[in-house]
Amino acid sequence: MLASYIDQAMELAVYEIIEDDQTYWGEIPSLQGVWANHQTLEECRQELREALSDWLALRLHLRLTIPVIGGINLNELTKPV
Repeated sequence: MLASYIDQAMELAVYEIIEDDQTYWGEIPSLQGVWANHQTLEECRQELREALSDWLALRLHLRLTIPVIGGINLNELTKPV
């Protein structure tokens, strides 16, 4: 479920090149604070995936709300059994 969520979220990523220093900026607009900046597009994608993973781990640990993406609701993981 978590891997599918990450894959779905990464499909929402947008990238642009920063003209001043010719680096790539990537973000997932629906997930506040999930962004990356790197010299190449591929490295930016990898860094963005890591940022997303860390962001999710923190939100799950703190039991903060996570937006539903692609019909995947990770908030159900934090509910007591």
